[in-house]
Amino acid sequence: MSHKKGILALSPLVVFIVLYLVTSIVARDFNKVPIIVVFMISSIYAIAVTGGLSVQKRVSVYTRGASNDGLISMLWIFVMAGAFANSAKDMGSISSIVSLTMNLLPSSMILSGLFVAACFTSLCIGTSVGTIVALVPIAAGIANVTDVSVPFMTSIIVGGALFGDNLSFISDTTIAATQTQGCKMSDKFRTNLFIVTPAAVLIILLYVFLGSEIETPHSHVDTSPSTILPYIAVLVAAICGMNVMAVLTIGIALTGVIGIAQGAYDLYGWFHSMWVGIMNMSELIIITMMAGGLLELIKDKGGIDYIIALLTRRINGKRGAELSIAALVSFTNVCTANNTIAIITVGGIAKKISERYGIDPRKSASILDTFSCFVQGLIPYGAQVLMAAGLAKITPIDILPYLYYPFAIGIAALMSILFRYPKRYS
Repeated sequence: MSHKKGILALSPLVVFIVLYLVTSIVARDFNKVPIIVVFMISSIYAIAVTGGLSVQKRVSVYTRGASNDGLISMLWIFVMAGAFANSAKDMGSISSIVSLTMNLLPSSMILSGLFVAACFTSLCIGTSVGTIVALVPIAAGIANVTDVSVPFMTSIIVGGALFGDNLSFISDTTIAATQTQGCKMSDKFRTNLFIVTPAAVLIILLYVFLGSEIETPHSHVDTSPSTILPYIAVLVAAICGMNVMAVLTIGIALTGVIGIAQGAYDLYGWFHSMWVGIMNMSELIIITMMAGGLLELIKDKGGIDYIIALLTRRINGKRGAELSIAALVSFTNVCTANNTIAIITVGGIAKKISERYGIDPRKSASILDTFSCFVQGLIPYGAQVLMAAGLAKITPIDILPYLYYPFAIGIAALMSILFRYPKRYS
């Protein structure tokens, strides 16, 4: 592909980033610019500049990206998560859990306790989205009864969720990284642990320090087991390895049975509560579909292939080879907004680079997984940030400045390349 065609293929992404940044900087407020409108303008531009196809075919490619199986499955999770979160909230589940947390944990442990809980949950269930669905409403509830901002509290859960996404044996990213690089999951886990453990420990200590000045009022809200049961069931079912949609179905059913039995709402009130929760996710659903369509047009015109060829053109030595793998998966993740797809897309190329320059497959698998999680946690149109923002009723941009853990693992992974550690795998 020529340089001109490659730049043109990538230009819709450039338009999106520049348009959003420029308008937000001019307004001096990142919340003033609706991200859904920026996606719409960028999508129209992408369809307009895609040459070689009729307008109908261009729209068809866009629609294919906005409705692929993986994306539609994600949208179903968004719908069910919204229904569960709001119906659980209306029956008193979240207020009960928040009260229990306030009474059991000392003030200094609120932030670090939530982060560790998110890390453990995501490590067990292997999905960051499932962890976010279960814990973000609780974190937002705690924020509302303390002096901590909702975006900051939400970011703690997103960071912990990405910890497990990066390390769990049953995470899609782990499976994709190890399969494409030809190494054992246990070996990749050990290598990955060497890289991210310092970052995780540092973040825990940071949250202990930041939490030392938090004032948590003693709560007297009812914390009966029945009101907490839906969330306990969701966590246990997820840890047992159930599909996320099946987990949410169980949670929704329990909110209905318990909520109606306790008089929190009647049948029609339950239906209305679920409807409100689903409508709260409507903007998130539209943004996700637009992002899928936009990125499909970029991919169809060779934008991802172009950047891959560009980055692998001048590799020199192991360090350069590892940096190129990191850059490949990072940029592909920006273009696809899905860390698993990004790993699968460049995994074969990363394997060839590794073999040519003698990179340990355990190290290349760790680089793929860690950098993809780093980027996934920082893009405002990624599923994790979008889901968290939707559940906390804030904008994705509100969360980004507080995403300390994704930043930390990105820096840790870069340091592992530059300073060649862990030595055994470098």
